[in-house]
Amino acid sequence: MVGKNPLAQLDAARTEAREKSEVLIEAMPWMQRFRGKIVVVKYGGNAMVDEELRRGFAADMVFMRLAGIHVVVVHGGGPQITTMLDRVGIDSTFQGGMRVTDTDTMDVVRMVLVGQVGRQLVGLVNHHGPFAVGMSGEDARLFTATRRGAVVDGEDVDLGHVGAVNGVNIDGISDLLASGRIPVISSIAPEIDAAGDPTGEVLNINADLAAAALAEGLDAEKLVMLTDVEGLYRDWPDRGSLIPEIAASELRAMLPTLTSGMIPKAEALLGAVDAGVRTAAMIDGRIEHAVLLEVFTTKGVGTMVRRDDYV
Repeated sequence: MVGKNPLAQLDAARTEAREKSEVLIEAMPWMQRFRGKIVVVKYGGNAMVDEELRRGFAADMVFMRLAGIHVVVVHGGGPQITTMLDRVGIDSTFQGGMRVTDTDTMDVVRMVLVGQVGRQLVGLVNHHGPFAVGMSGEDARLFTATRRGAVVDGEDVDLGHVGAVNGVNIDGISDLLASGRIPVISSIAPEIDAAGDPTGEVLNINADLAAAALAEGLDAEKLVMLTDVEGLYRDWPDRGSLIPEIAASELRAMLPTLTSGMIPKAEALLGAVDAGVRTAAMIDGRIEHAVLLEVFTTKGVGTMVRRDDYV
């Protein structure tokens, strides 16, 4: 048997060491830029249902926290909600990219988001230490919302218990961040009427739009949204038309050409940058550690939307 060439082994070890060190050096300016800043991450898509991706996402959040970044997670739970609705025999329909939510559906949404998805993620994060605290948009009136509908083929559609965030109270979140915690927020909110008084109802909030509203309220440096696609495309399904970076004005002009499921995500990205968030990114949550790749590398992953005056 011929032994391994010691010189070849040394060269391989040097190459591996160089590659690892290059990754760390590339991350350095981004660690400097984001240290002490707030980054809001919308957790969703396949990253919520694949065990390895779930664990990787939780580790990413802890890594960012230990790097000095104030991380806030907002989550939906579409796949889990659909599974539970099927289990209890409730039909589920979508209009304009939004789930039509009657009273029974809202009960399931609330139960799944707060009692299942949120608790699961909190547990995964806290496997690394006492970092995560779960809450919903109802807690400390973090969010308030009014009902919203959708327009489909030029017609107004009633979505039921579906809302748009019209108020954000950041006091509770700010206290958690100041104590070194990672807030994990379920995207539901108490409804208020035209006079601003609570109605006693709870509304289902699109998690992308909730994350954007929170990023605005917190004056976040960056919004990151996990999806099940590589990013935004100029000509879907042509994968060669993936857009790595786009100005807000250009994306706004593209809105009428996007698929219905992509419109709420694009609106969330635009809403965030229009409100002062420097950059907002849509990334592929099917990639392990996609959030770290977006935040700590020059190229990033997915599509970054920037303000028109961003340099």
